[in-house]
Amino acid sequence: MSTQAFYPDQNLIAGTAAAIEVSHAVKRYGDFEAVKDVSFAVQEGEIFGLLGPNGAGKSTLIRMMTTLIPLTGGNAVVAGHDVAKEPDAVRRVIGVIPQALTSDPDLTVEENLSIYAKLYSVPKAEREKNIASVLEAVDLTKWRGAQTKTLSGGMRRRLEIARGLVHNPHIFFLDEPTTGLDPVSRIAVWEMLDNLRRTRNLTMLLTTHYMEEADKLCDRIAIVDHGTLVALGTPIELKHSVPGANVVEVHFDRETSEWKERLEGVTSVQAESAGFYRVLTSSGSRTTMQLVELAASLGETLTSLSVQNTTLDDVFVHYTGRQLRDEQVKPAAFTMPPRPGERP
Repeated sequence: MSTQAFYPDQNLIAGTAAAIEVSHAVKRYGDFEAVKDVSFAVQEGEIFGLLGPNGAGKSTLIRMMTTLIPLTGGNAVVAGHDVAKEPDAVRRVIGVIPQALTSDPDLTVEENLSIYAKLYSVPKAEREKNIASVLEAVDLTKWRGAQTKTLSGGMRRRLEIARGLVHNPHIFFLDEPTTGLDPVSRIAVWEMLDNLRRTRNLTMLLTTHYMEEADKLCDRIAIVDHGTLVALGTPIELKHSVPGANVVEVHFDRETSEWKERLEGVTSVQAESAGFYRVLTSSGSRTTMQLVELAASLGETLTSLSVQNTTLDDVFVHYTGRQLRDEQVKPAAFTMPPRPGERP
């Protein structure tokens, strides 16, 4: 069951600049409303994340902000330019990294970057300088002459990021930037993006369905579900907004529920699988002792018991009523909007 939305810092701090402003954005396809009255602002220099399952409206929001599809209602301003009235001006100052790998596999790394720079009319001298700079930034200098199809998945993702930077954009949009990567490559991309933000003074807006990615990389997170913005804040603010300071993970050797109503100071109990539960509580130590005592009195066997702080998983469950990791994750095309009446 969803709860009241949480927007602790919906408005920017007085005097700070907004790189992106989205106001009452709506997108409809026939009778289906993919984005429902969404508003938020992104400060210059921050990494802002849209967190939610596929089909939540995240990619649709990015498509509207990057001028790929028009808004049905509301407005969006990127780097001071209205996306509906000044689309060309918006395109000149943004870099866009789609979820799918779109670099040409038969071209070399350098050729892919050169073609993209030419599309943005980057002069030759500046083009060569920019290519050398972005290759160094993503650690691909030694592979500049390699055919793209010979690169690993993580290296191709780094090439996509380099390509989006070759024309020196001010704002960077990334749609599911680490989908399909192994855990080691994913962490490497996180570190690279954070370094690029700092060294190139970039503002980044990314979509993700990875809780850890949003938690580690983003300064602020907007949780989107069924086209609606349900919560917005820093990772710490969002975690603190959930009742219960701790999470106790408990695993019984069989499915059982007799103990649930006998715990004190517990805000919720989430069944994850047969015999495995996540208990949100105001006191992890007290709840742990209660669980041990209850298991003994009921003749139940505890196979594992651990205490941790509230996670973004718990935040998502609190505001949407379900777990994000239980949602089916399926690839979504970035550049092609759904046909009228079709669910994105």
